Amino acid sequence: MTYLPRTLEPFFGNASGQWPVLLVTGPRQIGKTTFLRHLAGGERTYVTLDDPLVRELARSDPGLFLQRFQPPALIDEIQYAPQLLPMIKLLADQERRPGLFWLTGSQQFHLMKGVSESLAGRVGVVNLLGFSQAELLGTPFLPPFLPTEARLKERDGHPPLGLAELFQRIWLGSFPALNQDPAPDRDLFYSSYIQTYLQRDVRDLASVGNQGAFLRFLRACAARTGQLLNLSDLCRDADVSQATGKNWLSILGSSGIVYLLEPFHSNFNKRLVKTPKLYLLDTGLAAYLTEWSSPQNLEAGAMNGAFLETWAVTEILKSYWHNGLRAPLYFYRDKDKKEIDLLIHQDQTLYPIEIRKTAQPGRDAVSSFAALGHLGPAGYQVGPGALICLAGMRLPLTAGVSVVPVGCL
Repeated sequence: MTYLPRTLEPFFGNASGQWPVLLVTGPRQIGKTTFLRHLAGGERTYVTLDDPLVRELARSDPGLFLQRFQPPALIDEIQYAPQLLPMIKLLADQERRPGLFWLTGSQQFHLMKGVSESLAGRVGVVNLLGFSQAELLGTPFLPPFLPTEARLKERDGHPPLGLAELFQRIWLGSFPALNQDPAPDRDLFYSSYIQTYLQRDVRDLASVGNQGAFLRFLRACAARTGQLLNLSDLCRDADVSQATGKNWLSILGSSGIVYLLEPFHSNFNKRLVKTPKLYLLDTGLAAYLTEWSSPQNLEAGAMNGAFLETWAVTEILKSYWHNGLRAPLYFYRDKDKKEIDLLIHQDQTLYPIEIRKTAQPGRDAVSSFAALGHLGPAGYQVGPGALICLAGMRLPLTAGVSVVPVGCL
């Protein structure tokens, strides 16, 4: 399989020169190991804790394990042997040099607790998701998405993305295995992925006695991608208690399967007590779980707008995470139910973004942007906005809003 350069490479290289330990987290099968082995170039000891014998040694005698696999080392699936973390801390304190250990982990839920306790101040944590559109196009080294003229101009070279090709990309998803040639059967890949995820990760994290109920819950999440989170409805559809559903949602979020987009409020403390929006982080997985049999049926179906929004939000999210940055993303909804799909908040400036499945947008599509005017007295400025849609080229829509083709993401 040909290696595709990842946006994260420059940031990771710089970070490895500063931190003794770097941890790459993300869902299974999105290329964490391939990414790190490519960067290591054979000059780093590699070991995976997927191997039962190796895992047992790491758990029973972490000191001997680290004598056998000495730094600089790449340790895969570190969550299977948290016993290694105190010994890694000891070595980091003794050596006092950067780049000693590169770690991968597919489960943040318990892993991050161990990392924060054992490696505080010694570990840099980065998130990796499936391929972004820019990575698939061979233009990975772009700054995070921002609807300013300078940032948009850097993306103008991307080829147009028509309706059929767009929904083919949405339906297929961003897992590296499905974007190689030859690619495996899509349905078989996702079926196997869900079974592996259920059997290996979720069972480790939460005592899921009824796997059927968890699969129902996962499908109910997929059916609500791009919508406000209603936990009681979600749990009712899956026939589980709210306590169970809340726990499972936390696990899905920590494992990189779902993402909760928080609402923006001028009072920062209020952001966390309002209802977030729920997104699945891979549209292909969401399409499989909701049983859309083809890109054409998905495009013609009732969920096409939600899937387009999900795809666009995750592309923008990747542009931040894959540059090693926190994603300053929110959505806006006021008491009058005026909504803005996405807000990027940077340096006290709000950049509004609307996402529409249309090739000929009108100004009414961004009428809700005016709702941000009342935030001026609170110290916020409103920056350039964008209407992301299926238009063929980038054009001004209003004085402060540009029409941005989906191909520019």
